[in-house]
Amino acid sequence: MSDAASHSPLRFDSDIKPLFRVRDRDSMRGHFDLWSSSDVLAHGDGIVSQLRAGKMPCDGAWAGDQIKLLERWLAQGGDE
Repeated sequence: MSDAASHSPLRFDSDIKPLFRVRDRDSMRGHFDLWSSSDVLAHGDGIVSQLRAGKMPCDGAWAGDQIKLLERWLAQGGDE
């Protein structure tokens, strides 16, 4: 990622939502909606914790750069 790209604001719909698959969304729907920016923002710490522990998604861990992307979006306060 270029330096300029690493500083441009992330958008939920284009940068974060595509990280979550339909099966991820379906498995978490009883708790929150992974395709809702406000839900992901509200549960961000827990989501990141589970991703870092390799417990989410249940069929394989995310790559470190994907987790960092989510953390960056959370740190910027989302895009609402």
